[in-house]
Amino acid sequence: MLKELKKGKNKKEKVFVGMSGGVDSSVAAFLLKNRGYEVIGIFMKCFNLDGCAERDAEDARRVAEKLEIPFYVWDFEEEYKKKVVEYMVEGYRQGITPNPDVMCNREIKFGIFLEKALKMGADYVATGHYVKLKTENLKTKKLYIANDKNKDQSYFLWTLIQKQLKHCLFPIGDYLKSEVREIARKAGLPTAEKKDSQGICFLGKVTLNEFLSQYITPKKGAVLNEKGEKIGEHKGAYFYTIGQRHIGTNLRPTINNQQPFYVAEKNVKTNTLILAEGSDNNILFKKEIKISSLNWILGKFPHSAQKVFARVRYRQPLAEAELFSDKGGYKLIFSEPVKFVANGQSTVFYGKDGEMLGGGIIV
Repeated sequence: MLKELKKGKNKKEKVFVGMSGGVDSSVAAFLLKNRGYEVIGIFMKCFNLDGCAERDAEDARRVAEKLEIPFYVWDFEEEYKKKVVEYMVEGYRQGITPNPDVMCNREIKFGIFLEKALKMGADYVATGHYVKLKTENLKTKKLYIANDKNKDQSYFLWTLIQKQLKHCLFPIGDYLKSEVREIARKAGLPTAEKKDSQGICFLGKVTLNEFLSQYITPKKGAVLNEKGEKIGEHKGAYFYTIGQRHIGTNLRPTINNQQPFYVAEKNVKTNTLILAEGSDNNILFKKEIKISSLNWILGKFPHSAQKVFARVRYRQPLAEAELFSDKGGYKLIFSEPVKFVANGQSTVFYGKDGEMLGGGIIV
């Protein structure tokens, strides 16, 4: 089960592993120690609402003790509130759907965590992300979709650049989740059977709407159908996202009430939602989207248009598209229309061979 791993070039190479208290980062630390690296475990204390952080930190500490590696807790709570939580709240307030996981990776894990680790003598930082990192020409770093397609997390890492990647390691990208758990069991790691966290990490058992309601005042508004007819009420357009199916309100029966409803449009200025009936409704699809904040992992975006495979939501199937610069920004035109495009979310681009080329924010 344990795949053969090459030894580190230098047994004194030091890697700081972000240990979340889950099985994935635990196995990442285990694999790196087996490769001959000097491994230091770090738990990043961020914003958490239900006390899970303390339990996760203790789980990470127990793993570090089992591996006989140093372990520290680094407090990034204030930075996380400012750079991730406030970003998310402000995004919903503006009527878009932000992606806090992308921002956490950019600002925290591969931002201040990486910076602090390097200052303390680290050669690398490592995490339990499911993504593959390869080196080309002894210099250029490339990211690829993980072997476990169901767990692949490359979608959340599109902001990374060469300066960061040269100090990154992703030890579990070549493994299936089942293999990771088996490694943990054979190694006797305390987190071997721990369940994966679900949803937005810092919310714990608190729902997104419950959290946002602490910052954004609920306000009833009209739910409309495609014809502009009122068919119900909602508690605030801020709290919904494009493609959402369950909106927590009773809708007036329509002629065809067997079809599910999906949020097709929202307007925070008028506080209205427009619902589409049926998952194949044309109003739910878009042929082209505009992009801001584009990052091209290899550096500068090529001058000519690029044929890519893109996704606009996590775990959405890849779709053929063409990416090109357009009036000071960028535009992505799909071969076939894609569903549930939400402003504020990420769109991520890949090559035929699974290489992640970059990404951007949908506007």
